[in-house]
Order: sequence, then structure tokens, then C-alpha cells
Amino acid sequence: MEECSVKFAFDILSGKWKMHIIWELMQQDSIRFNELRRRLKGISNLMLSKSLQEFEACGVVSRMQYDERPVRVEYSLTERGKELRPILDMLEQWSMTMKQFHPENDK
Repeated sequence: MEECSVKFAFDILSGKWKMHIIWELMQQDSIRFNELRRRLKGISNLMLSKSLQEFEACGVVSRMQYDERPVRVEYSLTERGKELRPILDMLEQWSMTMKQFHPENDK
């Protein structure tokens, strides 16, 4: 039996930090590791690194290393990753609607 397509997408995007990482990557063209970590308060270096590697392996994130001293590495969304923008925009709109009905959940 063929695996459900939605389950496949959930497997790529699920995890405590995955959607947060994608959202932050959408906010700029490219970002360095430490800046991304600062924007994701509470994430460990290991978790961020692992998540970025997983995204890179499935073609959602691009890693660009510049041979400078010190070495500079920047991450950005690939075209495939950018395809998530309308989905997250809709999720943001839905969330804003939900907050109107549930102000105690405004976190």
C-alpha cells in the first residue's frame, strides 16, 4: 500500500522546531547559523544542526559555505522550500482568527 502523501509531508515538517525554522528562513533571503539560533529562543545547536541537515537532505533548505576566515555558512530556502509560503500564510491567517475566539491562547 502506498504511503499517504500528507503523512509524508508531516514526516518532513513535524517536530518541535521544524515549522519555526521554516518560518524564520522565510523572513530573509539567507541567514547564518548563529543568527537563526538566536531567533529560535531555546533551540540547541544540535537540534538546529540536525533539523537543517534533514531539510537539506530533502531539498527544502540550501546550505552555502563561503571559504573565508572565519568560514561563513548561510542557510536559505530552496524553491521547493519557498513553496511552503502560501501554506504558512494560510496557517497564520487561521491562527489570527482562532486568537479572536480564544484570547487566552494568545501566546
